[in-house]
Amino acid sequence: MAGKLAGCARRPAILLCVAAAALPVRVSAATGRHACAPTDLGARIEDVAREAHGPVGAAVMLVESGETVSSSGDRRFPMQSVYKLPIAMAVLHRVDRGTLSLGQTVGIRPEDLAAAQQHSPIRDAHPGGAELTVRELLRYMVSESDGTACDVLLDLVGGPRRVTQRLRDIGITGIVVATSEKEMGREPRAQFRNWATPLSALALLKSLHEGRGLAPASRSLLLELMARASTGPRRIKGLLPANTPVAHKTGSSSTIDGRTVATNDVGLVTLPDGRHLAVAVFVSDSTADEATRDGVIARIARAAWDCFSN
Repeated sequence: MAGKLAGCARRPAILLCVAAAALPVRVSAATGRHACAPTDLGARIEDVAREAHGPVGAAVMLVESGETVSSSGDRRFPMQSVYKLPIAMAVLHRVDRGTLSLGQTVGIRPEDLAAAQQHSPIRDAHPGGAELTVRELLRYMVSESDGTACDVLLDLVGGPRRVTQRLRDIGITGIVVATSEKEMGREPRAQFRNWATPLSALALLKSLHEGRGLAPASRSLLLELMARASTGPRRIKGLLPANTPVAHKTGSSSTIDGRTVATNDVGLVTLPDGRHLAVAVFVSDSTADEATRDGVIARIARAAWDCFSN
């Protein structure tokens, strides 16, 4: 597959393209008039990315036109909890097919709970286990980034390979789901097996926006859960105007020996005129502090907002 995992690629290059193009092309005036030239936005992204002190992959798309600007857009980055988005889409696809129901109750045993060092409001609230509906598990996984809910839902859809196959079914090739929360908790290197390229993350967001592969009710539910996300308020949302609609999913790793493997955020932003920006930013192997890493994502999102808001 195209790209290299973050930490082993060369200096990022700016890519200007129309979404479906296989080769870089210029963005012409026919695609729309904006507050900045896409080349200027690309340069701004790279300037901001340098502050992360680690590899940064960023891609933004004006969804309605397909205009895209990216830096290291074909490079592989560890997703961390961003992978919960394709898992949610796989779950909802099964709901649409009738093989799962949102009201279906799922038993969670103590052995199903995420490890103590992992984020799990379910474990904290129900240390002896619980019974929750698929709808509740989706809320925990997407809105609260719960690791227990993630693994339970991953099992319900048949495991990582089924999620990756579902991505292929809707035409997404640059995202791989290969492991679970428990496996990542046991083996830190396992987190690198779940990876995405920024441009493929945009393709996933675009497919969600268009409702490709999901019934309208399932699409609406997922976007609502993403809009209610409690994680990452200082990332994509951090510098946007107050009350800007943002449906997003974050991903975060721990910091070991001063390095943070993943500080990520991907999401759909609604512009004042009703158009939409898809934004995907992955900060990897960074020695910067959390505020700086979050700020890199926020400033890239704001630069895209400023450029595409007419």
